[in-house]
Amino acid sequence: MAFITANWNPLGDAFYRKTELYEMSWSLRDGLGDSLVAAAPYGGPIALLREPLRRSPSSRPQLEIYSASGVSITSFPWKSGPVVHLGWSVNDELLCVQEDGTVLIYDLFGSFKRHFSMGQEVVQSQVLEAKVFHSPYGTGVAIVTGSSRFTLATNIEDLKLRRLPEVPGLQGRPSCWVVLTQDRQTKVLVSSGSELYVLDNTSCTAVYPPGLSPQAGSIVHMSVSFSYKYLALFTDTGHLWTGFSNLQERLSEVDTKQAATPKQMVWCRRPRSQQPSVVLMWDRLLLVVGACTDTIQFSMEDQSVLVGELDGVRIISSSSQELLQEVPMVCQDIFKIASMAPGALLLEAHREYEKSSQKADEYLREIKEQNVLGDAVRQCVEAAAHEYDPDTQKALMRAASFGKCFLTEFSPDQFVTTCRELRVLNAVRESTVGMPLTHTQFKQMTLQVLIDRLVYRQFYPLAIEVCRYLKIPDYQGVSRVLKHWASCKVQQKDLSDEAIARAVCAKVGDTPGVSYSDIAAKAYECGRPELAIKLLDFEARSGEQVPLLLKMKRSQLALSKAVESGDTDLVYTVVTYLKNEMNRGDFFMTLRNQPVALSLYRQFCKLQEPQTLKDLYNQDDDHQELGNFYVMASYREKRLEGRLAQLQSAVDEYNKAKNDFAAKATEEEMRLLRFQRKLDDEKGAGLLGLSLQATMEALMSLGLHKQAEQLYRDFRVPDKRYWWLKLKSLAEKEQWEELEKFSKSKKSPIGYLAFVEVCMKNNSRYEAKKYVSKVTPEQKVKAHLAVGDLEGAADAAIERRSDSEMGAVLSRCSASDRLLMDKLNRARVAAAKK
Repeated sequence: MAFITANWNPLGDAFYRKTELYEMSWSLRDGLGDSLVAAAPYGGPIALLREPLRRSPSSRPQLEIYSASGVSITSFPWKSGPVVHLGWSVNDELLCVQEDGTVLIYDLFGSFKRHFSMGQEVVQSQVLEAKVFHSPYGTGVAIVTGSSRFTLATNIEDLKLRRLPEVPGLQGRPSCWVVLTQDRQTKVLVSSGSELYVLDNTSCTAVYPPGLSPQAGSIVHMSVSFSYKYLALFTDTGHLWTGFSNLQERLSEVDTKQAATPKQMVWCRRPRSQQPSVVLMWDRLLLVVGACTDTIQFSMEDQSVLVGELDGVRIISSSSQELLQEVPMVCQDIFKIASMAPGALLLEAHREYEKSSQKADEYLREIKEQNVLGDAVRQCVEAAAHEYDPDTQKALMRAASFGKCFLTEFSPDQFVTTCRELRVLNAVRESTVGMPLTHTQFKQMTLQVLIDRLVYRQFYPLAIEVCRYLKIPDYQGVSRVLKHWASCKVQQKDLSDEAIARAVCAKVGDTPGVSYSDIAAKAYECGRPELAIKLLDFEARSGEQVPLLLKMKRSQLALSKAVESGDTDLVYTVVTYLKNEMNRGDFFMTLRNQPVALSLYRQFCKLQEPQTLKDLYNQDDDHQELGNFYVMASYREKRLEGRLAQLQSAVDEYNKAKNDFAAKATEEEMRLLRFQRKLDDEKGAGLLGLSLQATMEALMSLGLHKQAEQLYRDFRVPDKRYWWLKLKSLAEKEQWEELEKFSKSKKSPIGYLAFVEVCMKNNSRYEAKKYVSKVTPEQKVKAHLAVGDLEGAADAAIERRSDSEMGAVLSRCSASDRLLMDKLNRARVAAAKK
């Protein structure tokens, strides 16, 4: 496969090659001349602004955005001020720096996003030069003004402008300058005549590149590497100095024999590079200069633009795009002429095997004898990853697969992973997609970022296929892609709301991780509220629907959704929102149409806003509840007059509700309160607020039996209740004579067993025995047992011939009551015979 090395050019111990990426799809009549061109790294888009300083209002410059393969993405006339510089952010947003210091930001499709200013003083002094750079903090912008002052913004997402110190003796435009990022600090390296200065936040320090020849002259061009680690300086005598960007160590100094200042100068190196180099471009010459004294020269036919990459340099012209890079060491080992590396032998063995030649066995034997077959397979797999041509990739992977067949213990992970990654890379490298990523760049940017870029450029089908092919979890892959697709779909003006809603539902379905409420929110932001409501109907979670409906002022629908959800917290959220947004009358009318919400709000008002609850009942003419409300309110009143007034209002409402029982009960409560107040004033009894029964108990305990009897008559207290109250009161106070008189006042409605039990409870057996004889025959046994009269209980049980009562007496007998037990047993036997 000697033809692979045909375009290799030696530079020291390494080789460099130019690989054609695309024949550009664009049609540029005047090429790239008189244009500002900015190409994003990692195979990013290309922005082109023709005649950027044209000021004629009748003929405006045209800003054009293309994919890396030259496919037009968008184009629009530039209607703002003169542009000094174009650059791309890490998010593929286009930054346009104007003369007046305004930075306008557009997305990939030419939609204006936002703008910011680099400071008021820039408006007067104007911007002479600008650079867009990438730092650990994000995308930054640096400018130098007509007053020779530098201003930095290290992160456009969190704008903090820094005006750097003055450069001594600098008048007007500096010879050249670059932005350096060292130890998370952003600095500016400036050349002014024969002097070199480093500017940071507080100081301007003169520096001198170590090892630079005194005869080298003034520095007229400089370039920093992709990683900001290396620096290249070009002098007016054609000397190129390279070294570390901290200016502590020199790599080389080469005389290029070119006195003219190059148009562009870009570092060309790759991770673990053998021979890092700098690419310099003039009108008709491209020069690659390494650390050695050798150089590589390429003639240039068209005006071109150099784009520095992680592992090489893209060369973009009006007709083609090429990648200049150092040939990876593993590729050199395999493809170098007469190479005896394990990978080279395995590739040749497979080639002979396909020809059915016995030489395949000889090559394999040689590899096995050296015990390097595993290394050979790994070399072929690694080399395939670095190759851009699919046919070369296939040849190497087939050779690796062939070698794997002769290995018993070999992990296939690297082989399988590389196969998958190459398929993905070949898909995105297609000119229709236009992302010429190398495998090194892909590994650096990560798969997630690649999917993000596909989504951002609206290659949704490809993004979904990549996610499924690489088996990415839904929430990181397909779901994220579909969510972005749906958000873009709702912005299409040429489709009806119904058509978009159906399309979104059909495509998204029940895909996990995709929220219809997020899509609906995007539709609402785009001024399509009806579409947002249709999309919300597909949202299964009411908690996600309601906030957006409230934001859209669809309060009735939000309340209905909240009630349907059965989530009381959600209902309370909507009700609280409505209360703050609507007038009182409309708010109450809205709640009347939602009984569940109204009920919950009433519960809330009972605890927090009783006055509002009263207004609700008034609006609904709910007299029963109003009466209840006044009754509850009466208990919160401290003064009797206020309590009586509340109860009178309750009576009025109960009468309106035709609830005679409640009205009468409330009136009696008022009568009781007045009676209690009267006695409190007369006797100091402290009765106010007690219930009727508690009042009677208190009166009896105070010995005010006449007043208690008055309550008994006035409030028609049942006889049984009154007798029980008086019985307990007299017994507790041991007023036995009064109790006896009371028992004889009339026939007891509660019987006389109660007297026996209450007396015994108050430890008076003597008094209890007085009432045993008055107890009815059915309760005689219980009465005798209560006072401990076993003989009397036995006689009463025998007289009644009640087996259960005789058994009850027997259970209370002890061993000393043998005669009584025999008597009872004989009586039980006799009763049983009959």
